[in-house]
Amino acid sequence: MSLVHLSAVELRRRIGNKDLSPVELLDACIARIEAVNPAVNAVCATDFERARATARTAEAQVLRGEPLGPLHGLPLGVKDLQDTAGLLTTCGNVGLRGHVPQHDNALVARLKAAGAIVTAKTNVPDMGAGGNTRNPVWGATGNPFNPLLNAGGSSGGSAAALATHMLPLCTGSDTGGSLRIPAALCGVVGLRPSPGVVANDARPLGWSVISVLGPMARTVADTALMLSASVGRHTMDPLSVSGVCKGWPLQEVDLSGLRIGTVEDFGVCAVDPGIRRSFRQRVAALARHARSCEPVALDLTDGHRCFDVLRAESFVAAFADTYRTDPQSLGPNVRANVEMAHAITLGDRAWAHLEQTRIARRFERAFEQVDLIVAPVTPVSPFPWTALYAERIDGQDMRNYYEWLGLTYMVTLATNPALSLPCGVDEQGMPFGLQLIAPLRADDRLLGMAAAIEACFAAQPGLGRPLPPEARLNQPTPSLQSLVTHPPLMAGPAEGPGPARTAV
Repeated sequence: MSLVHLSAVELRRRIGNKDLSPVELLDACIARIEAVNPAVNAVCATDFERARATARTAEAQVLRGEPLGPLHGLPLGVKDLQDTAGLLTTCGNVGLRGHVPQHDNALVARLKAAGAIVTAKTNVPDMGAGGNTRNPVWGATGNPFNPLLNAGGSSGGSAAALATHMLPLCTGSDTGGSLRIPAALCGVVGLRPSPGVVANDARPLGWSVISVLGPMARTVADTALMLSASVGRHTMDPLSVSGVCKGWPLQEVDLSGLRIGTVEDFGVCAVDPGIRRSFRQRVAALARHARSCEPVALDLTDGHRCFDVLRAESFVAAFADTYRTDPQSLGPNVRANVEMAHAITLGDRAWAHLEQTRIARRFERAFEQVDLIVAPVTPVSPFPWTALYAERIDGQDMRNYYEWLGLTYMVTLATNPALSLPCGVDEQGMPFGLQLIAPLRADDRLLGMAAAIEACFAAQPGLGRPLPPEARLNQPTPSLQSLVTHPPLMAGPAEGPGPARTAV
């Protein structure tokens, strides 16, 4: 097994034991990026020279026997919505094509302090709006299992980079499912933590709970390790808390003692019949090992309307000024959210916040009867990236570009931590993800339960993490660049030891 295929936990162990140099690992990741990124277009801006300098410093620290952080020497991909000092942060938006921040955001700074080496940025939809990673700056990200299909979004670049073994760890963020959906469609792990667990100093609405930052990796253990370096209070995030969870080491959970509740569509979400069948197969496999595994009822009748209002509110907070002064610089998804807010009243906003509270309490009452709730992550198999979104599911037209994300945004409304666990492939041969949902702030418990299920599924044929076919990754996919509307980016350095390079 090559270095890039090893888990982050194993790589960190080898670095700590002086069996692996951070320089050797970084060089292996860079070679992998250069070899397979043309097939999927997951990595956008790169910072290889500064990363190499950091890796040399990390190597020297190991040789001197200095204390090492939990992520020491591990290459990191950062979602292109998150500021990175001296490295392009475009958000996939033409108005930010040359934007090179002078400071890291809070999460990136925390991960670097833990020893991670920022190596590259990962692709996103324009301003992160949508479940399909495509934009006019970098183009589209293709699914590692079939680059003509979409990788999900908005953390699609991170998910595809992980699935193709370009990087061992990547950051993500999640409002309506932006961590969980690409993780499911690409066959990796994505954790939406409880609000406040991972500080976000860039959230426009400081007290809003619908948008969170979180870790993405290939295994539950790797995800927990990354979370351990992400948690804690930050003065610039009023929601952030300390002591809620540790992440690592993983809690040990006995699967045979778990009471599991199952939800197929939350009673209000359109789901493709093939996805229902794949979900039922996983539930049946799980039921053989758990204490109980039974359907659980949740009244989410008004969930779609509630999310419409809260999402529109957050987009107005972030983009109203730009919409007034330069609306054409915003993509169609962002404009649609801002325009939706024009018809929303103060009464609508009050109702939405009340309904969100009711939904959260319904989930908590359900957790009095079960330890874990499982649901599908996505209602459809990956569709072509050329389609902006899934317009029709099981004969039902979607009202807007994000309604097809309902299986994940219903959980967003409840604010519970949720993890997308890869478990085999669906009837189309594409990755299938199981959404695992735990009580609010039981993030450590969720990771422990996920690890137990991951181990159980790994022992069953066809239910472990799927691997993309290498043959698909050996050929470039030129069509992924078809959305790019400007010449290749050229960005010089901000304050820092060297210039940012780009992958376009």
